[in-house]
Amino acid sequence: MNPAEFLLTLGAILLAGLAIDLLGKKTFLPRVTLLLIFGMIIGREMLDVIPDFLTERFELISNMALLMIGFLLGGKLTKDTLKKSGKTIVIVSIFAAVVTTLIVTAGLLVAGTALAIAIIIGCIASATAPAATADTVLSSGKETPFTRVLISIVALDDAWALILFSTGIAIVSAITTGNSAEMPLIIAAKDIGGAILLGLLLGFPASLLTGRIKPGQPMLTEALGLVFLCGGLALHFGVSFLIASMVMGAVIANFASHHEYPFDAIEGIEWPFIVVFFILAGASLEFNSLQHIGLIGSIYIVTRIAGKIIGSALGGFLAKADAKEKKWLGIALLPQAGAAMGMALAAANHFPEYRQTILSITISTTVFFELIGPLFTRIAVRKASD
Repeated sequence: MNPAEFLLTLGAILLAGLAIDLLGKKTFLPRVTLLLIFGMIIGREMLDVIPDFLTERFELISNMALLMIGFLLGGKLTKDTLKKSGKTIVIVSIFAAVVTTLIVTAGLLVAGTALAIAIIIGCIASATAPAATADTVLSSGKETPFTRVLISIVALDDAWALILFSTGIAIVSAITTGNSAEMPLIIAAKDIGGAILLGLLLGFPASLLTGRIKPGQPMLTEALGLVFLCGGLALHFGVSFLIASMVMGAVIANFASHHEYPFDAIEGIEWPFIVVFFILAGASLEFNSLQHIGLIGSIYIVTRIAGKIIGSALGGFLAKADAKEKKWLGIALLPQAGAAMGMALAAANHFPEYRQTILSITISTTVFFELIGPLFTRIAVRKASD
């Protein structure tokens, strides 16, 4: 790909993102959904105008976007937020994940799905989409107690989903092969524990050293350097880069007392990455995957929606949360994207005999939740903020 073609394509995508952002403000559709639809239109299965040069680098672009989102999500886990809503955040996030896994697993078993597949798919169902949820909240322009709790819950969600998924893999391994379940659990502990440790090791020095060149505010170079350093180290050591960046962001937000606006620098540059990320994500969606939803996929969709709503309501009741939080948090947690796909691929590699079923269900339903989920999130944010 020559430089002129690359710059023309990238410029057109960013300008299209700007137009879609404006359209999102004029309509009820979230800009995430609009970006995904636009990506589908210009993607390989329709107009096919996105060069292979960009689509082949989707993983790199998505990692960069998710690193910045993780950093910003971690920045929302401040002492003030945890002091006011910490109990609600922890209890609701746990119940929303666990209850969803149980309900989806039970629903698939009733439909006659094999126990191993039901457990794996049930665990995958617990995952949400931090990028889509965070962007939908940001584009709504609403800064309320509900949105702060929602963002904090999403920040913890990937950790619970990873724990549940690793536990599910261990259980299925023990059932199908009779082998010890220790290895998958050790891998999960390494992934999560290593990510937390990395975030702490980078976050504490950064909280002391950043923001000194321009007093009170860290420079964009500092912020991006930290985020990409964190991501590179996480990938090198094989730990969750999303959790590592969230922990680092939370540490800086809570311990960098000399910062006035510690995350303004990232927020200013995050949007272009988000535009490219969601347009390329839309371009990578396969229409024919929707043909494979069938009965099992439909049951998955219905039970996952029920699980998120019931789990969040139950968690909110036990945490004595606000009535609007109990009612609307579950609906706001419906988006699902990259994390679910990553888990599905890992499970497919671990259990090749179930590969086709796991991937067909996950891919088809992820398309549904990736497009429809942000719409439910926007509805929840508006209703809860009225």
